[in-house]
Amino acid sequence: MLRLTDIQLPLDHADDAIGAAICAKLGIGATSLRGYTVFRRGYDARKRGAIKLIYTLDVDVMDEVALLARHTEDRHVQPTPDTGYRFVAQAPDALEHRPIVIGTGPCGLFAGLLLAQMGYRPIILDRGKAVRERTVDTWGLWRKRDLNPESNVQFGEGGAGTFSDGKLYSQISDPLHHGRKVLVEFVKAGAPDEILYVSKPHIGTFRLVTMVENMRATIESLGGEIRFTSRVDDVLVENDANGERHVRGVTLASGEQLRADHVVLAIGHSARDTFEMLHERGVYMEAKPFSIGFRVEHPQSIIDRARFGPQAGHPLLGAADYKLVHHGKNGRSVYSFCMCPGGTVVAATSEPGRVVTNGMSQYSRNERNANAAVVVGVEPSDFAPYDNSGSPLAGIALQRHWESRAFELGGGTYEAPAQLVGDFLANRPSHEFGSVQPSYKPGVRLGDLASALPDYAIHAIREALPAFDRQIKGFAMHDAIFTGVETRTSSPLRIKRNERFQSLNTRGLYPAGEGAGYAGGILSAAVDGIRVAEAVALQINAST
Repeated sequence: MLRLTDIQLPLDHADDAIGAAICAKLGIGATSLRGYTVFRRGYDARKRGAIKLIYTLDVDVMDEVALLARHTEDRHVQPTPDTGYRFVAQAPDALEHRPIVIGTGPCGLFAGLLLAQMGYRPIILDRGKAVRERTVDTWGLWRKRDLNPESNVQFGEGGAGTFSDGKLYSQISDPLHHGRKVLVEFVKAGAPDEILYVSKPHIGTFRLVTMVENMRATIESLGGEIRFTSRVDDVLVENDANGERHVRGVTLASGEQLRADHVVLAIGHSARDTFEMLHERGVYMEAKPFSIGFRVEHPQSIIDRARFGPQAGHPLLGAADYKLVHHGKNGRSVYSFCMCPGGTVVAATSEPGRVVTNGMSQYSRNERNANAAVVVGVEPSDFAPYDNSGSPLAGIALQRHWESRAFELGGGTYEAPAQLVGDFLANRPSHEFGSVQPSYKPGVRLGDLASALPDYAIHAIREALPAFDRQIKGFAMHDAIFTGVETRTSSPLRIKRNERFQSLNTRGLYPAGEGAGYAGGILSAAVDGIRVAEAVALQINAST
C-alpha cells in the first residue's frame, strides 16, 4: 500500500472527495483505486471560516511499484510503513521470581499488560482501590468533603489520568510505534475506533473507567495478578560481593514481603511518602523543575468562536482547545497546561488539609465551561525557602506550602479559593460571580489570589493574561474565573535511570512514568511503561 500525506480538503467536503483527491494526487483513474483507509485526520484552523481537513491515507492501488517510481521526488507519496508492534521477548519456562509493578496508572497498566502478554505473569500492586470503588471515594470528596488519602483522584486503579480529559496525544519520539500499540490496546479495551486516526484523540473519564477494568481482566487472564489496597512501604535492597545494590523485593503496609529481582516503579507524581521512603533507602534521585498556577474557566463558546470563527460548532471540530505561552519580563515562562474543552475543574488533593485543582472532561466535552491550568515554571533554585536542606524532595515542600495556603484561603473546608480574572488583573478581591459560574466541587470561596502563589508567579501571570487575550479574544474577560491552586503538573523530582531503564544505583529497580520524571500525560506514560516492560523482559531472559 501507499501512504499519502497532507491531503487537504474543505471541512464540509463531499463523501467522494477523498477518492477524487487520491486519484488527482497520483494521476490515476478511478478504476485504479482499489480502496483506502484514513490513518490520520487533523485540521488546519489558521484561517477562520476556511478551516481545512488534513488527511494521511493508506491507499490500495493497481501498479503500486510503477506509481512509486513516478513519485520518487514527492515526500507525500511513500510506501505504507509497518506500524505493528512486535514483542521483544517471551518468558522462559522457569521463572524463579515474578516481576513486580507498583502502580496501576497508565504506565503501570501498560508495563503489567506487556509483561503479561509476554508470559511473565507480573504482580501489580496499588495502594488505592479498584476503579469503581475509587470513583465512589473520589465523589466523596467532591460531594461531601470527605477525603480518603489512599483512594482519590491521585491514587487507585487507572491513576490520575482516569479523572482527566483522557488526552491521547504526545510530542514524544516514537520510532518503534509504541504509541500505536497503546492506542490499539485502548480500542480493544473499549475506546472508540476514532482514537486511531483523529489528530488529537481523547476518551473522557466515564469511558476510561470501563477500559481500565477491561485491561485488568486481560492481564489477569494472562496470569498476571493485581492487588489493590496494597501500599508498598519499603523496598528490599542488598549489596552483592562487589558492593553493587540490588533490589530483592518489597514490603507491603500489611507487613507481607514479596520477593522479586525486578521491580517497576510506576508510582505517579503524588506518591510523596513513597518518594521519601526511596530516598531513605538511598535510591538516587534529583530535584527537577515543574510548574504551579491556577485553573481558569471561560465559556466554551468564547473559545470556539476565537479558534474556529463562523465554523464553531461543526461536529468534526468539536469543542475547541488552545495552547498558549508567554515569556515574562521577570524571566518566568507562563503557559496553558492540560486544557479541558467542555469540562470541569476538580478537587485533586491526596493529603488532608490541602487543596489541589485539576481538569476533567467527558468524551462528549459538552459542559458549559472550558478550563485549563495557567502555570508558571519553578526551578530547584526556588525550593530553598520551603526546604533549604538541598534534598531532592525539596520541591514537595514547595507544593505542600501552597496547597496548604489554598486550603486556608478556601476556608478550611476543601473549598478552593477563587477570583474573577478582571479583579485579579486589577489587584482587588472578588465578591460576586459574573457570567461564568465555577465548576469546582465541593465549591469555591471568592477572594484575593494574590497571596495564593509566590509573588514572581502572580506578577508573571498578570503580565501573561493580556498577551493571551491577543491570541484568544476574551481570554482576559472580567468574568472568567481563576481557581487555585494547580501544583501537580508533573513530578517535583526525577528518579534517574541508566540506558537499561534501571535505577542508577539500584539494579533491578525500574523508575518509570510521571512519578519518576519520565512522562507527562496518559500516552507518554503508557509508552514509558511499554519500554520499561521490554527492558525487564530482556534483563530477565539475559540472566536465565
